[in-house]
Amino acid sequence: MNERRKINRVKYEAKSVMVVCDSLNKIYADVLNLSPLGVAVKVSGDTEDLLGKDIIIVAETLIMYAEVVREDKQEDGTKVVALNAKKFTQDVLSYLFEHIALDEDK
Repeated sequence: MNERRKINRVKYEAKSVMVVCDSLNKIYADVLNLSPLGVAVKVSGDTEDLLGKDIIIVAETLIMYAEVVREDKQEDGTKVVALNAKKFTQDVLSYLFEHIALDEDK
């Protein structure tokens, strides 16, 4: 039996921030498209090498834990980075919620 369903990426333009899990560096990016399993973003050409790194990306109503699986340099000097979604681990969720908790002193 042939699988008839496909998971296609759809255009989704949004500003986003990615946090590299091992270094906690923040990278600002423009989301180009997404699917339930991944995201493509555009970053500046001088962005650190992200291939193989785990990141957390936040874009409007989307939060995804992902691995960078491809980086393509563009003619305009930017890079398009492809992300594949990963299942959140308890450690990643704990870190995420500890760092987005409300600051009650304000």
